[in-house]
This record gives sequence, structure tokens and C-alpha cells, in this order.
Amino acid sequence: MTSDEQYMQAAIREAQKAFDADEVPVGAIVVMQDRIIAKGHNQVELLTDCTAHAEILALTSAFQFLGSKYLPEATLYVTVEPCLMCCGALYWSKIGRIVYGAYDEKNGYRKSTGSNNPFHPKTEVIGGILEDACSKLMKDFFQLKR
Repeated sequence: MTSDEQYMQAAIREAQKAFDADEVPVGAIVVMQDRIIAKGHNQVELLTDCTAHAEILALTSAFQFLGSKYLPEATLYVTVEPCLMCCGALYWSKIGRIVYGAYDEKNGYRKSTGSNNPFHPKTEVIGGILEDACSKLMKDFFQLKR
């Protein structure tokens, strides 16, 4: 298992917390120097806040931990392709890498941006890491809702 897969497993554990709380199961972690410095999972329902996405909460936690508003040396691992709102926050954070699991055809950034890169020019983006496990959590969640 690669380090990207190992860290995505940690993001999946965060997504499971959201699932268990009846939130859309998205989890995110921020890693810097081989250490998890921040975690987050969707809390939109709990906080009654449409911006309380896993990525936003993990970024906020990382900023506070480091005392910085930029994360050029960090990697965000998130179980689902970021939405356009989260892309804006990720852009401004100048994060070094974004690694996501499941693609999101309905709400992911690629739907709005096409082939245009919405992230900072120096940000590396990798999709499809543990895609099946990340997708399964989402499918299981929405299956229960139907």
C-alpha cells in the first residue's frame, strides 16, 4: 500500500464519522512532513452550515494548528472530488497537493471548470486513490436515503 493509500484510509475513517452522524460521508485530512496535522468530516447538518464541508473544516484546523493561512508544503486527502466552493478555499490556501478518492460527476469541480485548473498553479492534483472504497461509502449512504 502506498503512502497516498494509507492517508486516504485515514480520510475514509473521517468519512465514516460523517456517515455515522447521518451526514454526507466525506472525510478529509491534511498531512505535512508525514504527519496528520488536521482532520475534518462533513458537518453541514450538525452546524446548519452549507459551508461545513470536510475540506473546509480540515483546512481551518490546519491553519490554526500552524498559525498560517498558507499550506504549500501540505497535502489534503479527501474522499470525494472537491466541489467548486472547496476549490476556492484550496486555491487561496496554496496547498501543495490534493489527493482525492471518488470522482463526483454531479458536484465535483470538473463539472464547472472542465479542463481548466481551479487550484493554485503549483498545486498537484491526483484523483482516484482508493476510489472504490470512497465511492462505496457514498453509494451506501444514499441507498439508505432512498
